Amino acid sequence: MDALYVDPVIALSLSIVVLAGLTAPLVLAAITFRQPKTSPMAAAAIVLVSATVVAAVSPVDVHASVAVPIALLGVVLAVLGGNPATRVVLRLAAGSRVRETADGGILIGPPRPSASADGLEPLLRGGTAIGYLERLAVVLTVMAGFPEAIAVVVAIKGIGRFSELAAAEARERFIVGTFASLVWAATAGALVRLAIW
Repeated sequence: MDALYVDPVIALSLSIVVLAGLTAPLVLAAITFRQPKTSPMAAAAIVLVSATVVAAVSPVDVHASVAVPIALLGVVLAVLGGNPATRVVLRLAAGSRVRETADGGILIGPPRPSASADGLEPLLRGGTAIGYLERLAVVLTVMAGFPEAIAVVVAIKGIGRFSELAAAEARERFIVGTFASLVWAATAGALVRLAIW
């Protein structure tokens, strides 16, 4: 009889931890969305990883009444929260060597006829939109229990960007940005998967 009483309490407690583990990072990401800052995004990552660990070791799943909100929060956090998280990691990796364009590309290299107004050649244009799609695909595949599909996402992205990876800065940004984006989305997806199923 005690086991029946404990399980709902643990499930409710886990539901609260998971909701907080998704909501707090989302709030921190939203606060720093325009100008991502290291401290808030580091705190967001710590909360996300901590909640994922708690869900992994928990003997029960979350309460059924919060499963859908948790799944939706997980997708939103993975897709939108991954943007400032990835940008912080990229800024830490590149420092001031590269400047970001509005669409998530970078400005590097000598002036060319096709260069932008300030004389720098834009590379990896559209990185922001690609990042959103990449994180959406990753979080959904992890939540669906098919993480093997992440290899397909990475392959498509690599093939699509191959011709732009001649410059060392572009390769570094591609690799670091992809890993940061994948880790963020996979962690959010894992939290949802571990908590619900």
